[in-house]
Amino acid sequence: MTSHPLRLPPGRVDLTEIDPGSTALFDGGKKDAKAALFAMGEELSDLQERLFAQGRSGATRRLLLVLQGMDTSGKGGVLKHTVGLVDPQGVRITSFKAPTEEERHHDFLWRIRRALPEAGYLGVFDRSHYEDVLIGRVRELADPEEIERRYTAINDFERELVDDGTTVVKCMLHISPDQQRERLLRRLDKPSKHWKYNPGDIDERGQWPRYREAYEVALERTNTEHAPWFVIPSDHKWYRNLMVGRLLLDVLRGLQLEWPEADFDVEVERKRLLDESPIA
Repeated sequence: MTSHPLRLPPGRVDLTEIDPGSTALFDGGKKDAKAALFAMGEELSDLQERLFAQGRSGATRRLLLVLQGMDTSGKGGVLKHTVGLVDPQGVRITSFKAPTEEERHHDFLWRIRRALPEAGYLGVFDRSHYEDVLIGRVRELADPEEIERRYTAINDFERELVDDGTTVVKCMLHISPDQQRERLLRRLDKPSKHWKYNPGDIDERGQWPRYREAYEVALERTNTEHAPWFVIPSDHKWYRNLMVGRLLLDVLRGLQLEWPEADFDVEVERKRLLDESPIA
């Protein structure tokens, strides 16, 4: 994936230089994108099932999709429309909220390790260990020395995952403040969306420049060869969903997944079934 157009290049990161409203990698519009996403579902599901089957047969490979982004960037939308294309029995989704009392008594990666996907699974993190260098930095929940330590700890942790057979795909869902405002207003306009609205989101909007800076630092410091970042323009939901779908499909294709070989004699089992006495 070294040449993927959405892969963040190494070096300094300036999110103001990346257009969150871009649709440059797709020629059609919303209707076409939805059709294109649906069309890739069969292959995406087939490859994910191969990964799951390999895990059941003793292989160690697994896939971890990390979704990060400002509020309303669409993490839930990606889960519903893109990850929802594959068989849920092979998917493990974890949404990380504020740490519990128990979790606060451990290192920040403790709860992350407990949620890692098993062999053969597609694991999805709706928010992740990156919260501890994003909110932690903006809200000063840890001192600067600890935040610095965490960048290194994250890189070492992700290196460990890759060495152990995990393919790590990190997506930053990039939206503009204007688009976030529109999405929050739509939640207020519809009673059916009020449950998704949090008054604290407006307080967080006031910290937008600090969050952007925190994201830029985190992306720059953790954009490694073994676990690179992909920045997904997300002002258009249909484009965001399609781009994450394409990325997942490219990654799964790159794993060159085959169906595991039978650990029994197929012809012997076939003969047993054909020769069995009728069941009353």
